[in-house]
Amino acid sequence: MNKNILDKAVQNYINENLNSNVNQIALSKSLFENVTSAELAGQIIAKKKSEKKLPTWFKTANIYYPPALSIEQTSSEITAQYKSKLAKSNLLIDLTGGFGVDSFYFSKEVKEVIHCEINADLSEIAAHNAQAMSVENITFKALNGLDFIKDTNLNFDTIYIDPARRAEKGKVFMLRDCTPDVIANLDLILSKCKRLIIKTAPLLDLTAGLKELGKVSEIYIVSLKNECKEILWVIDQNFTGETKITASTLNETIKSFSFLPSETEVKIDFTKEMITGNYLYEPDAALLKSGAFNLIAKRYQLTKLHPQTQLYTAPIYKAEFPGRIFKIEEILLSSHLKKQHNLAGNVIVRNYPAKPEDLVKKYKIKSDKDQFLIFTKTANGENIILQTKIMQYY
Repeated sequence: MNKNILDKAVQNYINENLNSNVNQIALSKSLFENVTSAELAGQIIAKKKSEKKLPTWFKTANIYYPPALSIEQTSSEITAQYKSKLAKSNLLIDLTGGFGVDSFYFSKEVKEVIHCEINADLSEIAAHNAQAMSVENITFKALNGLDFIKDTNLNFDTIYIDPARRAEKGKVFMLRDCTPDVIANLDLILSKCKRLIIKTAPLLDLTAGLKELGKVSEIYIVSLKNECKEILWVIDQNFTGETKITASTLNETIKSFSFLPSETEVKIDFTKEMITGNYLYEPDAALLKSGAFNLIAKRYQLTKLHPQTQLYTAPIYKAEFPGRIFKIEEILLSSHLKKQHNLAGNVIVRNYPAKPEDLVKKYKIKSDKDQFLIFTKTANGENIILQTKIMQYY
């Protein structure tokens, strides 16, 4: 950590050049004796990436930014604030603290937080930023979090860990493919806490995770603007019973859909006739990840288009639904499209034998902000196109 970057003149330069060409800055001679051009460019890139993801950091003076990759990998403020409500009681340890966003929000919910980060530079940066943000109840330790809990006599109310995929791995579907290896150290971790919270990437398979971890109290699937961001696994000491699964969408309002796996075995009705003027419902990414496809129909009193298509209909508009809602304006067949001129709309394909880009080209479909053409299949196997207007995005 180069503390010269915190000099007032350097900070002013960074703030004044947030919209400048960073490549040109990196290749030019630095205006400052103890700060390189590469460092200036790096600070500008990382701060710019924080503007929407970490607005509190962006707006705070004298924040020191790590390499941009750390900003990309950290939790957003919205998801960090959400998960902070899951912390228990007085003492929490973040075993993989990173840039410190999660620890910052945990510090608002518990009395004391210990932030462990094996990268000494990143630990120093997080500690500096906490001071800049007037946070006094986080202790920073530049060491391996697992080693710390193994050697300490402390017991924690909550342990939080965010294991990363190993560098040699591609897409990760199992916890064993992440580092630190939570599964190999699970007994140690659970012996030191009342509650364990594990954050994983959204690609992690729920069934595989449950099999690896054993008794999981709760699973939270978190999305933002219809993009699944993370999965939170909560394990409580002495828990018995079924795992509660919650899909939460964190938009202008938070919408949550909670259930027990035993509730998902329900029979539903399929849409017998598509009707103009009815509403089409497409579940949010978090809801889809939960796998509770039939329960969605039952809870919201919807009928389903097709067993393999997660689209639903109803004659009533239900704004509490977590996902997109469209009003059906016209029901078409492919033969109808050939006769249509000036077709416009965003193309969505669900269980239809064609790719969106091919359909756009074939039928010369122009883009439109509010209109959507949904190519899909009904329960009787008929391919249809729904000309719709979007009523709710999230």
